[in-house]
Amino acid sequence: MAARSIWNGTVTFGLVNVPVKLFTATDNKSVSFSEVHARDGAKIEHRRICPKEEKEVPYDEVVKGYEVSDGKFIVLEKDEVKAAAGDRGKVVALEEFVDAAAVDPVYFDRSYYVGAGDDKDAYALLHEALRKSGRAGIGRFTFHDREYLVALRAHGDVMALHTLRFADEVVGGDELEIGKGGRKPSSQEVDMAGKLVDSLHEDFDPEAYEDTYREAVLDLIKRKGKGEEIDLAEQEEPEHGDDLAAALEASLGAGR
Repeated sequence: MAARSIWNGTVTFGLVNVPVKLFTATDNKSVSFSEVHARDGAKIEHRRICPKEEKEVPYDEVVKGYEVSDGKFIVLEKDEVKAAAGDRGKVVALEEFVDAAAVDPVYFDRSYYVGAGDDKDAYALLHEALRKSGRAGIGRFTFHDREYLVALRAHGDVMALHTLRFADEVVGGDELEIGKGGRKPSSQEVDMAGKLVDSLHEDFDPEAYEDTYREAVLDLIKRKGKGEEIDLAEQEEPEHGDDLAAALEASLGAGR
């Protein structure tokens, strides 16, 4: 089944324009639950209620408002919000190129595939330049009434676009009460930990991993639907031993 593009526009860098199409690269497989009234099993409805008139508001009467003070809103029409983006709503403007591996994963948000538009030669040229250089184009574009910082890179035979979080959206580790390490490990412990890491080394294969929790939840739903009694056994936490060196040595022995 051919997927439809969710956005058509142009990637620009320098004086070069590359028409592209954007496609969703991920599909959320999480188990979705509905809110249900425990007493009678009816699905809960969420309605838009005006607190002043105390009645439900039709969807066509709902507009976007920004609260400037307590209870006071500035209302913006859809066309006004769209106009704020100017021509950026149709352009991915690349501002610089960086080593793709240098982009810290903590900044990544969502991923999309980028397909060729009308000018397939320009697309092939940009794709090959990114692939050969190992670099990602960093720029921005406006999508769904929001400006995004993005990284564009080669991904196999196509290009991928990742929306990035802005720096002020990432919480620094020094801002949190994160537990720091204890004593300095001995050279023997470091050596054994390195050997354990090496013994578990594999090439990353995403298809080797499955969402076992989702499968367990779906199985639980199926069993409960058949009227089975569900065992609510408490989960046991892993034991934390005091002898780290012994745990490392035992792990290496088990691996061998």
